[in-house]
Amino acid sequence: MDWWQLSQNLEEDVVFNQPASIDERADVAQACMLRLDLAMPMLLDDMDNSTDEAYAAMPERLYVVDTQGRIAFRGAPGPWGFDVAGWRRAIEETVARSVESVAN
Repeated sequence: MDWWQLSQNLEEDVVFNQPASIDERADVAQACMLRLDLAMPMLLDDMDNSTDEAYAAMPERLYVVDTQGRIAFRGAPGPWGFDVAGWRRAIEETVARSVESVAN
């Protein structure tokens, strides 16, 4: 078994089989986005989890990537290291820089 199940997921009836293909992974991600009402752009990792491996996101980490594909913010590993206020500031600053560069 290469996955784990939280008891809270069982209690909230958030139970999916482990995806065996990228299409199945996309279906699970879409269901989670809808259930959590998430509207921000998100990345679907490949079946080898190469993005997760590259960004060392264990167990979770907040990032902001600018329009040039550069890391504008890299938070500490979460969930205990989350700096949501800092993440939000980085998003606002990154968007402001992007808007400014388009205006010039």
